[in-house]
Amino acid sequence: ELGLTGTKFGCGVAACGACTVHIDGVATRTCVTPVEAADGAEITTIEGLAAVSGAPEGGLSALQAAWIAKQVPQCGYCQSGMLMAVSALLAENPQPTDEDIDAAITNICRCGTYPRIRAAIRDVTAA
Repeated sequence: ELGLTGTKFGCGVAACGACTVHIDGVATRTCVTPVEAADGAEITTIEGLAAVSGAPEGGLSALQAAWIAKQVPQCGYCQSGMLMAVSALLAENPQPTDEDIDAAITNICRCGTYPRIRAAIRDVTAA
C-alpha cells in the first residue's frame, strides 16, 4: 500500500537480517517482530535512512554513499537490511573495531561482500 519495497523478507526466523529496520532507533529483524510491538514506535526503513541521517531531500546518507563508492552490493537483496544494521551500530558506536563490527553485524550476505562492507564502514568512520 505504501510502495516501500526496500525491506526484504529472507528467512522468516531472524537469521539472515534482510528484514532489518529501525524500531525506535534499534535494529530489529521484522520477520519475527509482532506488529503490536511496533505500535506507537518510530519506524525507519531503508527508504528513510537518508532523511534521519540529515541528508538533503533526495540525497544519500554518508553510509549509503560509501556503500556505492566501495561497490558493496552485488545482487543487492540483503543490502537494505545490512545498511540498517550498520547504521544502528554506528549510531551507538561511531568508531567500531573489527571485533565490534563482527559482533554487531550478523546479517548474511550470500555474495560474500563482507570485506567491502567493512571498507565502507571504515570510510564513514574516517570522515
